[in-house]
Amino acid sequence: MAQILIVEDEVKIARFLELELKYEGYTVHIASNGREGLEKGLNPDIDLIILDLMLPILSGIEVCRRIRQTSDVPIIMLTAKDDVSDKVMGLDMGADDYITKPFAIEELLARMRVALKRKKTDTINDSILSFNNLTLNKQQRQVKVNKEEIILTKKEFELLAYLLENKNIVLSRENILERVWGFEYYGDTNIIDVYIRYLRGKIDQKYSMDMIHTVRGVGYLIKDVV
Repeated sequence: MAQILIVEDEVKIARFLELELKYEGYTVHIASNGREGLEKGLNPDIDLIILDLMLPILSGIEVCRRIRQTSDVPIIMLTAKDDVSDKVMGLDMGADDYITKPFAIEELLARMRVALKRKKTDTINDSILSFNNLTLNKQQRQVKVNKEEIILTKKEFELLAYLLENKNIVLSRENILERVWGFEYYGDTNIIDVYIRYLRGKIDQKYSMDMIHTVRGVGYLIKDVV
């Protein structure tokens, strides 16, 4: 069974999660501050990290940022804040998903299953995707246009990969949220729009490419040039 690291300084919450996850059959490790969480999170045997945003010594954002420098382990952030800017910041630093306290354990378990399944699928389906002069290497997590590397955040990369994997198919915001962010759609469509704007700025506008198209009232797609 998967090994889960819980990075949480509130003892009652950490203990609650530990008991629930052990009951589900997971192997559980605990860290009570950011520095300990970083050390344990870099262990290659860890399959998923549940990471609190507010931690002593190192913040959850900083822990996530440092782990992402060397590891793609799935990270689900726990936060007592319900502000979009905090969510976007966590996702920009490489978190796969977030959940706001208080939460139902069933919802957290469902998101964990999605993240773990996606990790397994991504490991199997490494490939190179392309559009005109753009290439995306999923295995190396690298994007190039005319052999020039484009620096993308983790979520920008995953969004672009999902659009490229489904060329010529209109993807709704709900589909994008569920597949790229790993949680059900609750109305945060502005997150999708923000990340589409980021990609257009870094690729479409910079290289004069007509790549990402908006289907008003529906969603987005990348379509082949005919």
